[in-house]
Amino acid sequence: MLVQQILKSKSDDGVVTIAPGTSLADAARLLAQRRIGAVVVSPDGKRVAGILSERDIVRELANKGVGCMAESIDGVMTRDIVTCGRNDNSDAVLALMTEGRFRHLPVVEAGEMVGLISIGDVVKAQLSELAMEKEALEGMIKGF
Repeated sequence: MLVQQILKSKSDDGVVTIAPGTSLADAARLLAQRRIGAVVVSPDGKRVAGILSERDIVRELANKGVGCMAESIDGVMTRDIVTCGRNDNSDAVLALMTEGRFRHLPVVEAGEMVGLISIGDVVKAQLSELAMEKEALEGMIKGF
């Protein structure tokens, strides 16, 4: 299965982004309101400057205390972002996410973000594919 197929199966709400320089408190509020685990940091909604996850915020709270919530996300976000393309295979993407120990992967084409997939999206797509294969094999065995 290709990343493009995973993107098509997701709701078309677009990728939630936040501007660099936003406070950690505002970022946490956005994550809570949208019920998401990470947000892409982008100056224009197209280029990826970083990713900020709930874990990043919790780690900063543990290190600095509640006062850090007034600070900018710029010092907390992950800057070295791994990306994938629409034509990448889901098996390769899943291996990349597992080895890198991250859960969100921007999909980038020609330098612009076209989507965001989570490890949950990939697992859901692979389970769906396995279910279809199982049904096809059962149909062949049973003769219909």
